[in-house]
Amino acid sequence: MAFRKLKASLFVAALLGLMPALGQARSAVEQANAQARQLVQQTMQERRIPGLQLAVVKDGRVVLSESYGLAHVENRVPVSASTLFPINSATKAFTGVAMMQLAEAGLVDLEAPVSRYLEDLPEAWRGIRVRQLLAHTSGLPEIVDQPGPTTGATEDSMWQAVRRQPLVSAPGDRFAYNQTNYGLLAQIIVKQARRPYEQYLADGQFAVAKMRLSTFGDSYDPVPNAATIYSYFPRRTLAPNDAQRLSRWIYDIPYSLHAGGGLMSTADELAAWLIALTQGRLLSKDSLQAMWTQETLNNGARGDWAAGWPVLSARPRQIAGIGGHRAAFMVYPDEGLAVVVLTNLVGGNPELFIPRIAAFYRAP
Repeated sequence: MAFRKLKASLFVAALLGLMPALGQARSAVEQANAQARQLVQQTMQERRIPGLQLAVVKDGRVVLSESYGLAHVENRVPVSASTLFPINSATKAFTGVAMMQLAEAGLVDLEAPVSRYLEDLPEAWRGIRVRQLLAHTSGLPEIVDQPGPTTGATEDSMWQAVRRQPLVSAPGDRFAYNQTNYGLLAQIIVKQARRPYEQYLADGQFAVAKMRLSTFGDSYDPVPNAATIYSYFPRRTLAPNDAQRLSRWIYDIPYSLHAGGGLMSTADELAAWLIALTQGRLLSKDSLQAMWTQETLNNGARGDWAAGWPVLSARPRQIAGIGGHRAAFMVYPDEGLAVVVLTNLVGGNPELFIPRIAAFYRAP
């Protein structure tokens, strides 16, 4: 009995000893949250951003989740935690995870040529490595430069047209961002996973991270609770306020290019996904590190991207997902920190001010 009392006393003493440190940590986070709120509201005013969601992850938990402004300006509908925002090219990070999952399952070899998985490719495309698609070092021509659905052509005709174009560079020679890479990656996922791309993500990522709202679509899809997207870009009209007028932004993501930019989500669900990813619930630690390692070019230099993710800084590590000049998340793996900002303004460019938010939470 005396021994038990001694153990209890020691435990209480240890706990009391930790209390000041815990209090200081809590106080630091609260101060960072206050600074983040102030910066976001100031930035929204300066950039004239109608609506915004913010989520901050620190050491495996969400320490700040906020919604600001209007999801639909014309109807005065406020942004809520459940408002869906398109993340556009940040979708590529999810495709990177999907490919790493297939690699872990032995269904894809990232070093293999694309022709191992896809038949009937142009001869010049056949030797391109899967990892070169992920890192935008394939040298492929850009499919969105071809006439598409919004110009009266068909999605199939886009693919026929791009297949007739020459390579813009030898595979592995240089980084050149394009959507063709991710259209082909979606085809590989469909074939190797034996299910649609969207279903593979729902099963292997959304379900694990409890992303119940996330879905796919664009301006033409009637997605419930989706924010309207706006811009201040001139419409080239004769209106005297043409360059200052807030207008709806119509964007088109063809179905075959969903893997490069079709995802709609919330800041909270993206934060939950980043937590699941960094905690090893989506990928092993080794696969995660491989996914976040920059591609090496033929000349030995580092490319701008890893497997589905832009690498903004190698030391300290800063990995990102950036889409549509209106959505972004940044991960600081060595500091247990991630920041998600989604807006409904093209030109909101949260990737430019997320580092300032992150600075409030980083150790001095």
